[in-house]
Amino acid sequence: MSTHSTFLTPDLNDYLVRYFSAEDDFLRQLNTEAEAEGIPPISIAPEQTAFLQVLIKATNARTIVEVGSLAGYSAIAMARALPPDGTLIACEVSPKHCDFIRRKVHEAGLDGVIQVAEGPALHTLPDMISEQSPDGVPFIDVVFIDADKQNYRRYLDMLYPYVRTGGLIIGDNALAWGHVHEGRPDFEPDNVSALRAFNDVMSSHPGLQSTLVPLGDGMVIGLKTA
Repeated sequence: MSTHSTFLTPDLNDYLVRYFSAEDDFLRQLNTEAEAEGIPPISIAPEQTAFLQVLIKATNARTIVEVGSLAGYSAIAMARALPPDGTLIACEVSPKHCDFIRRKVHEAGLDGVIQVAEGPALHTLPDMISEQSPDGVPFIDVVFIDADKQNYRRYLDMLYPYVRTGGLIIGDNALAWGHVHEGRPDFEPDNVSALRAFNDVMSSHPGLQSTLVPLGDGMVIGLKTA
């Protein structure tokens, strides 16, 4: 028995990807095509896909809000875990990226599930909220935040009231590229500080029970309890 986590070596990570990933040829090709079109070929890690799908199915999620979709890799991976009448709202600031996402969503057969909200999320989210919940009733089952790091807290504050009790709020890059524990990081200090502050808020939020899962670059996950 061990009282410490097992360090995830490259070989162990390869094992995770081999046996516990929901990435398929479509998602791999998506990243390849994104790079060819000048979109950064970055996304959640393959081993995060299956984990997110398990969370979505375990919570019986029907509505997901993703803040920061880039090329649509994580949106498509998560949408595949929703029921046929589920909804994933993918917020993405870049018109070029949104066009790419829409094309890949169509190819994936998910036109009826994924809606692309084009523009800065701080502007599109209020419109989405008023449209989806004119009476202010919580309607979101899962929030996945993977956008500009310094606005993570603002996205949390904006969306928290509309997440149902028992729903999840997930922030990606919770390990800040391995620098989250550093008081004065040399690597992207503003983003690292913002992520560390977000983790602090998630861990101490009175309405959330939170944990940090070290898959990919880490995901901080909060279960809404109130």
